[in-house]
Amino acid sequence: MQALFFCAPGKLEWRETAEPSLQEPTDVLVRPIVVATCDLDTALVSGAAPIPGPFPLGHEGVAEVIAVGSAVERFSVGDRVIVPFQISCGKCQRCRRGLTASCTTAPYGAMYGFEPFGGDWGGFLADLVRVPYADAMLIGLPGGIDPVVVASMSDNIPDAWRTVGPYVGGFDVASAAVLIVGGAGPSVPYYPIGIARALGIGRVDYFDTDEERLAKAERLGATPIRHRRDIETLGYQLTICTAQGASAIETALRATEPDGVCTSNTISFEGDLVMPVLAMYTRGVRFVTGRVNARAAIPNVLELVACGAFDPGVVTDLVVDWSDAADALAGNWAKIVVHRP
Repeated sequence: MQALFFCAPGKLEWRETAEPSLQEPTDVLVRPIVVATCDLDTALVSGAAPIPGPFPLGHEGVAEVIAVGSAVERFSVGDRVIVPFQISCGKCQRCRRGLTASCTTAPYGAMYGFEPFGGDWGGFLADLVRVPYADAMLIGLPGGIDPVVVASMSDNIPDAWRTVGPYVGGFDVASAAVLIVGGAGPSVPYYPIGIARALGIGRVDYFDTDEERLAKAERLGATPIRHRRDIETLGYQLTICTAQGASAIETALRATEPDGVCTSNTISFEGDLVMPVLAMYTRGVRFVTGRVNARAAIPNVLELVACGAFDPGVVTDLVVDWSDAADALAGNWAKIVVHRP
């Protein structure tokens, strides 16, 4: 079969590789039908994330079930499913607690699309993918939802949800304000806008210094803020840092109201961060970071899509055919969905 390999920054190529097979009775084989680029994929291909290739690429997408193991009960051939990017068994103590990113049955950090760190699970930009623990891992695609719209539901969309969703019960959403400190990622800075709106939050502000990113945030329903001085007079019950660097974290922390929450889903900083712990302690500000528990979070945000409250498709910049994937991914800093005709 063929799979798209990341070889080096700006260089991707289709290669023949071994076809996966059912190894356990709880396995299924799936055929990806849409695959989205994660923000980390974009950084990888551009050279901003120095991870050595070659390895199969892709870890966000919707697929069709092609074959099922003898112990699989919830899925049948022909079902369309969302495949979380992390491997999780669904039965260990951590999985039962919702900590599906830290499953104790699967190898630590096991995931698709990043072989140097996540293991040899292959990538979604391939003809076939093996999914273990299928009954626990897979999520059926609700009828009426376009797979292209939720192509990023494996990772980036639930990663955005966990910066907003778990905290809205702590304040009056109608009068609440959320600040997003934007960054270069083509999707993670923007999904929280739609999620916050879908959850009824009254004001969503987006701070950035890049005019194109500010314009995109405004199209999605956020109020653009161009200068830090304009943040100082405002108070936010929830702040979300999607940008790298100490100044971005400091901006988000200092904009957080007393007893508010600052969340961060960025994963790369230069050196150690100096946190304003005294100011955070004095104001009771909580700072939350860490990997998304994708399998546990997906149903929450998928429900918002299914009921029509949230449309993640508006974040997508470009939809391309499967055969054009290598060229499109190598030449764009954008949110791309690859569609198999």
